[in-house]
Amino acid sequence: MTSYVGERAGITVADAGLLPGLALEDLFDLALRINPRRAHLLVSTVLAKHVPTDPRIVRGGGLLLGLQVADLLGAAHRSDLPAALGAVLRGGGDLQAFADQVAGAVADRDDLGDGLVFGYAETATALGHLVAHALRWPSIHSTRRRVPGFAPALGFDEAHSHATEHLVLPSDPALLRTSCPVVLVDDELSTGRTALNTIRALHRLVPRERYVIAALIDVRTEADRQALAAVAAELGTRIDVVALASGEVLVPEEAAARVADLVSLPLTGVAGPRSGTDRTEHREWPWRVLETGRHGFTPADDDAIAEAARGVADDLGARLGDEVLVLGTEELMYAPLAISEALLGPGRRVRFSTTTRSPVRVLEVAGYPIRSGIGFEAHDNQADAGPRFAYNLAVASWSDLVLVVDSPMCTAGLDDLLSALAPYAAQVHVVVLPSAAGLPEGLTGPRFGSYAAHEVTWLLQDLSHVRLEAATEVRERAIQAGEAHYAESLPVEYRPEASYQRLFHEQLDDVAARVATAVGAVTELAMLTRRRSDLVLVSLARAGTPIGVLMQRWARHRHGLDWPHYAISIVRERGIDVTAMRYLAARHDPRRVLFVDGWTGKGAITREFTEAVAAVNAELRLGARGFDSELAVLADPGECVSLFGTRDDFLIPSACLNSTVSGLVSRTVLNADLIGPGEFHGAKFYAELAEEDVSGLYLDRVTGEFDAVAGAVDRRLAELSAADRAPTWVGWQAADRLRTTYDLPSVNLVKPGVGETTRVLLRRVPWKVLVNPERRADLRHVELLAADRGVPVIEEPGLPYSCIGLIRPSEKDGS
Repeated sequence: MTSYVGERAGITVADAGLLPGLALEDLFDLALRINPRRAHLLVSTVLAKHVPTDPRIVRGGGLLLGLQVADLLGAAHRSDLPAALGAVLRGGGDLQAFADQVAGAVADRDDLGDGLVFGYAETATALGHLVAHALRWPSIHSTRRRVPGFAPALGFDEAHSHATEHLVLPSDPALLRTSCPVVLVDDELSTGRTALNTIRALHRLVPRERYVIAALIDVRTEADRQALAAVAAELGTRIDVVALASGEVLVPEEAAARVADLVSLPLTGVAGPRSGTDRTEHREWPWRVLETGRHGFTPADDDAIAEAARGVADDLGARLGDEVLVLGTEELMYAPLAISEALLGPGRRVRFSTTTRSPVRVLEVAGYPIRSGIGFEAHDNQADAGPRFAYNLAVASWSDLVLVVDSPMCTAGLDDLLSALAPYAAQVHVVVLPSAAGLPEGLTGPRFGSYAAHEVTWLLQDLSHVRLEAATEVRERAIQAGEAHYAESLPVEYRPEASYQRLFHEQLDDVAARVATAVGAVTELAMLTRRRSDLVLVSLARAGTPIGVLMQRWARHRHGLDWPHYAISIVRERGIDVTAMRYLAARHDPRRVLFVDGWTGKGAITREFTEAVAAVNAELRLGARGFDSELAVLADPGECVSLFGTRDDFLIPSACLNSTVSGLVSRTVLNADLIGPGEFHGAKFYAELAEEDVSGLYLDRVTGEFDAVAGAVDRRLAELSAADRAPTWVGWQAADRLRTTYDLPSVNLVKPGVGETTRVLLRRVPWKVLVNPERRADLRHVELLAADRGVPVIEEPGLPYSCIGLIRPSEKDGS
C-alpha cells in the first residue's frame, strides 16, 4: 500500500483479495504507536476510534461484518455489499444507498437460532454490538473497569495492547454458560492470540462445538493460522474466521529504526481556546436503558438504545450548528454512535469518534492518518488511572462537539478533558448516560411506605419480612454493653394511647403554620445559596423524609418546580449508605443534590454526615463535581448547620410519633447478616399500622398553610439572608457539659432538643428529661410521654433547648 509510514518504515501489505471490490488498504492506514510491544498501528477507516468518521460508515461496516458471519452460518445475503462499501471508502460510492442496503439485508436475513457475540474492549465494543445486531443475538464485551457488585466470570490478557487485562462481568453468569456458538469480534486479527486466550477461557466454562472469530481485517501470518488450527484440534472444537479483508502486513526488522527520528508533536491541542466556547451538560438518557454491553446486552436493549438516542438528539438538536463531532469515551462507543446517527439531518454534517488509551505518534505530515491529538488524565472512577487520548479533532472546524460519557466518568478529571476539548468547537456539550449497572432499585409507595410514589423514592431494601424488633430494655443493655449496634435491630413500634393521639392533632393545629414557614424559608434559602432551582432532594431517613416531601411540595406550589426526592440511610459510627450515594451519582449530577434532615440535636449526625460525604466524594473521585455536605434542616436549635428554616427548638409534629407520621417506614437498619456488599441499608414497612397512619394528614395540614405564610416566608428569608448563620455548635457544648454534670459515660446518652427527647421516650430507655422552665408550656407531649414511661421531668434553667432527654446508663456504655 502507499502510505507515509509504509514508505518510511518499509512496511508493505499483501492483499489476499478476500471479497470482490473491497481491498485491504480500503480498511486501514498505517500510523506509529508509542508502545514497545508493537511499533506500528493499523488505523481503521471504519471503526472511528482514531479518525472522525461518518456514523453511517461505522454502522454499515459493522453490520456487513455481521452479515458475513451470518453467511458462514448459513444465512446468505446479497453479494454486492462489500464492493459498495469499498466504493464509499474510496470516495466514489453513495453512502446513504449503501447504509440503506445493509440495513435492508439485516432486516431480511433468515433466523440463525441461538448464539452469543463477544466484543473486545476498548476498540471493538461498538463493533461487537453491530455484529450482534446483524445476527439478532445477545452480546457482551470485555472491560478494563472494575465495577462494584460484579465479580469477573473470566479474564484474559491481550499481549500486544497498551492495556492488557480484560475482565468479563456479566450480570447473569448464565449468559456465558450455554453451549451455543460464540462469535468473537475484534477490529483486527493480527496474531489471533487474544481470541485464542478467550476461547480457552470460554471452553473451560462450557465446551462448545463452534466458535467464529470476526474481524474487520485478518492479517495473520501462516504460522498464526496454523496455531489456531492446533488449538481447535486440542479443544476438539471448530474455529472459523470471518473478515472483510485479509492479507499480511510485512514489517521488516529495521522498521522501528527507520522511523526513530519521527518525534511526535505534543498532545496539547491548538493554541488558545476558541472565543465564545460554551459548555452545556445534559442527562436525557433514560434510567435503566443500558448504555453498553459490559454486563450483557439483548436485541430488546438494542431497540431501547435507539429510542434513547433519539431522545438525546431531540434535546440537543435545536442547539447544534452544521458541523458536529460526537465523541465517545474509551469503551463507551455504541451509545455515542447511536446518538451521532440520530443527529444526522439535512444541513448538518455529523462525524463520530472516541477517546482511547492508546498513545500514538502525532505527525503533521501529508499522508499520515494521525495529524493532531490531545492528552488528558483518566476521569473514570471504576478504571485505572493514567493518560488518555483523542485524535484528529482538528480535521474540521466544528460548530459543536458532543462528548458522551457515563456517570462513573463524571469525576473531577472530566473538567480537564472539557478544557482540552474547548479549543476545537464553539460549543462543547456533555451528554451523561446514567450507569445503573450493579445498583439496586429504589422503593416507592404503595408497595413500600404510605407516601405517594412521586413524593419519595426510598433507597432502602425492604426488610418487612424479618423479625428485627427487640424489647427496649434488652436492646438498650446490648447497645450500651457494646454487644450490639443500635442499627442492627429495631425498637418495638410505639402505639400511642388515644390521649397522646389527641395531643398530636392539637399540637399539629398549633404549629402547622410555624412548620410551613420554616419549610418555605429553608427551601428558598437553599435555592438562593446554591444559586440553582434544579435541586434533587435527598432526605436522611426517616426524620428528614417528611421534611423532604414538604420542601418538594413548596417548590412545586411556589415555583412550579418538580424536584426528585430520595430517602437514604446514615448510621452513627457506620456512616452513610455508599451504595445509595453511588445510585445518586449515577442518576443525577451530584452538584444538584441537597441533603435534608428534620432537625439538629447536638450535631453528632451532622458531623458524621460531613465526614461521610467527603469520603464518598474521595472514593468516587468527584472533586469539585462532588456532593455538597451542607445539610438543610427545618430546625437547627443546636446551631450545627447554616441552612435552616428556624433555630427555635419547637415541636415538629413528625417527631411526635414513629412510623405512623413517617410513611409507615421504620428507622433504618444496617445488619451484616441481612445487608450484603452493594446493597442498600434496610427498613421495614409497617403496613399493618395503616389505620393509625397520619403521614398524609400531617403533610396536607402543613401544605394547606403555604398560601397563608407566603409573606412570613419572604420576611424570614430576608432575615436569614442577612444574618450570620455560621454554626456555633452550642448544642454540642451543652451536651458535653450535661454529660459531666450528670456523670454520664458518653455524650451519646445526651439527646438535646424536642425531637431527640421525643425519640428517647419512644425508642430508648429514658432516665431523665430536663426542661427549660421558660418553655415548659410547649412541651405537653413530652410530659405526657414521660409520665407514661415513669420518667422524672427536671427543670434546668438556662438550657439552650426546650428540653433534653437523658438515656439511662448501664455498667458499660457503647451507645
